[in-house]
Amino acid sequence: MPQRPPAPSFEDLLDSAQAHALHLELRDVYAVGEEREVYDAFLRDGSVPADDSEFWSGWLPLVERTVARGVTVRRARIVSEPVTDYIRFEHAITDANCRAGEQVRWLPRRRAFILALPGNDFWLIDDRIVRWNLFSGDGEALEPDHADDPAAVKLCAEAFRAVWDLATDHADYRI
Repeated sequence: MPQRPPAPSFEDLLDSAQAHALHLELRDVYAVGEEREVYDAFLRDGSVPADDSEFWSGWLPLVERTVARGVTVRRARIVSEPVTDYIRFEHAITDANCRAGEQVRWLPRRRAFILALPGNDFWLIDDRIVRWNLFSGDGEALEPDHADDPAAVKLCAEAFRAVWDLATDHADYRI
């Protein structure tokens, strides 16, 4: 049996997008790994990394050039309330995502109970490919997976749009 190719990188995915890149986040805590230093600083004193910091050096320019090509980049987060410290951190740093051109919305988990959702976080590119972001039980990132079969694409497209329609814009979401 031939081995599946690895999931495309975020850079390859966003560079291939022509219309939209949609990201759904479902977890309340992620193991912070490369975020540890800025996360610890946030917990200590509420500070967030500057847009031109090393923390953002790969992501913000990628989003900016993607949006500059006319691609819509949307991120929706389903969160438990009261929120975790990690979600407070994400909320605090999301202004940088928005300045780069991402549109971000938040949906309290208590409002999501009627939605059919996939079991994992994902990126959906142009309703043609899904990149599944997989995590261990303690939040460590695992090797991602991907799918282009119509059933997976349809599930993710419908789930994202349902979440987006119910969610609150980042500028209006208070924690």
